[in-house]
Amino acid sequence: MPIALITGVTGQDGSYLAELLLAKGYAVAGVVRRTSHDSYERIGHLLDRIRIVPADLLDQHSLTTVIGEIQPDEIYNLAAQSFVPTSWTQPVLTGEFTALGVTRILEAMRLARPGARFYQASSSEMFGRARTTPQDESTPFYPRSPYGVAKVYGHWITVNYRESYGLYAVSGILFNHESPRRGLEFVTRRVSDGVARIKLGLTSELTLGNLEAKRDWGFAGDYVEAMWRMLQQDEPDDYVIGTGETHSVRDLVEVAFRHAGLDPSRYVRSDPALIRPAEVDVLQANPAKARRKLGWAPQVRFEDLVRMMVDADLQRLQGRR
Repeated sequence: MPIALITGVTGQDGSYLAELLLAKGYAVAGVVRRTSHDSYERIGHLLDRIRIVPADLLDQHSLTTVIGEIQPDEIYNLAAQSFVPTSWTQPVLTGEFTALGVTRILEAMRLARPGARFYQASSSEMFGRARTTPQDESTPFYPRSPYGVAKVYGHWITVNYRESYGLYAVSGILFNHESPRRGLEFVTRRVSDGVARIKLGLTSELTLGNLEAKRDWGFAGDYVEAMWRMLQQDEPDDYVIGTGETHSVRDLVEVAFRHAGLDPSRYVRSDPALIRPAEVDVLQANPAKARRKLGWAPQVRFEDLVRMMVDADLQRLQGRR
């Protein structure tokens, strides 16, 4: 039975990945930070099937100890300070988790389990003000937020450990991927939750930032399959993962409101305070390499993803009317 260690197991991607690996016959251990409260709502249904181990991306010793104890075959680093707006208000903390945290876990692997295979969650935010569209593995990085800058560091330190120490270490450059498990602070979930609240009479307005920003949105449940496939290849390499299609925030709003039988023009307000200090206007993936080498392709289309999220929030909020 192969053993997988997941940092960020309580997050959106971590929960879907844990489900996938359990279905494939893995023993799964999830790293969590010690806090005064448990936040296991996304993995509550898995707690009797996975092992929870305490460690912290800010603490080198705890990571080395956990990897030495678990002796995983595969390590998936999904933990980060991942909300882009927060990276402006907490840039140093973002760097500690999202950049230096990658170095700490790679160093722990090098010391305690160099034969393992390592996956780093890179991000399309590394492209930022992209020089070319669509973006592939050769597109230069131009990050436009502290989060994007930290992710560039995490990406290149992974490459550096691969080339310097011969570790099997890869990065998946994932474009935006969403689900009903997405945090409420992210725009897709802000929209689906807002639509559900308006539909159920719990609120009368949805406030958003830049409605014209365009993103390549896919389903998180599809994207964790790509992560796993990257670690099954003979040679480590980096891959762009996305749908190859872009949609604006306005498109997202239209699909979500229409699905609920609502007219968005009656409820949506744009607030300049919610617009990023340095905006990323368009991100679009070219996932040709992943299709060719991994045999991976997204299964859930944008419109179906948005409807799925609206339906899930309607169901969640039904009892609060």
